[in-house]
Amino acid sequence: MPESAAEFADLQDGSIVTLGAFDGVHCGHQQILKRVLERADATGLPAVAMTFRPHPLAVVKPEAAPLLLTPGDEQLVALAGYGIERTVLLEFTPALAELDARAFVEQVLIGRCRMRELVIGYNHKLGRGRQGDAATLSQMGTALGFAVHVVPATVAADGTVVSSTAIRSVVEAGDMARAARLLGRAYAVRGHVVSGHQRGRLIGYPTMNVVPDDASKLLPPDGVYAVRATTPAGEFGGMMNVGGRPTFGELERTVEVHLFDSEGAPYGAGVSVSVIHRLRNVMRFAGPDALVAQLAKDAQAARLALTQA
Repeated sequence: MPESAAEFADLQDGSIVTLGAFDGVHCGHQQILKRVLERADATGLPAVAMTFRPHPLAVVKPEAAPLLLTPGDEQLVALAGYGIERTVLLEFTPALAELDARAFVEQVLIGRCRMRELVIGYNHKLGRGRQGDAATLSQMGTALGFAVHVVPATVAADGTVVSSTAIRSVVEAGDMARAARLLGRAYAVRGHVVSGHQRGRLIGYPTMNVVPDDASKLLPPDGVYAVRATTPAGEFGGMMNVGGRPTFGELERTVEVHLFDSEGAPYGAGVSVSVIHRLRNVMRFAGPDALVAQLAKDAQAARLALTQA
């Protein structure tokens, strides 16, 4: 996790830095990243996004640590997708958590990244006790020779202030259309295909059993969803079941994806499943025939939802 001095060699002439947990890399984060890239273009200095492993709350308040919207590599892919070429992963340790705001700025942001300008969100705070807010950091910048740019809140059309916390609540409620509006893209689950009981194949609805790549990934609530899945063979529409299989007496929570016009991906293949619309709750049916009848209705509803998304 920690980067060596050699890994910061490209920053010796200075950099434009932003930092944070960046969970979701949502519409609000995207405005911060846009400002960082604008300042990098204006100054000719590298744009740097610094983020943490693990999530800071997992260290300072483990009982409050959330499941994540974009854990691990998913976050790095999203940051790169919005133009950030240089991401610094900082190991968040108890010792790091004890640094006050000035020590963090001097030792990490200036000492490692040679920061010339800092771009932060309106509510960003850093250092022990989160004492380093926008006003404090601006005063510190005057003393230490770096500029501070504060990006205002991003407010969605429905009045929601975009934040990782707000999006988690929306995903937990299964409102995937609203989650997509706040994220700026569909909420996706990345994982790999594993073997299952193959019951879906026996009833005419073969499924891919998908295990998320990171156990800290926040899944939408149990239910059936219209999805788009990217596989090694291309992108396909489909439907996904999150939860158990109560018709067969199986309560283990799994993710199963049936693709339209495709047999799915082979075992071990990596897939990304964009969750578009919630169709219904998980239900127990009287038997396989009743389940198949409902799956036919689900498939019709999913195809319609995908055409309207």
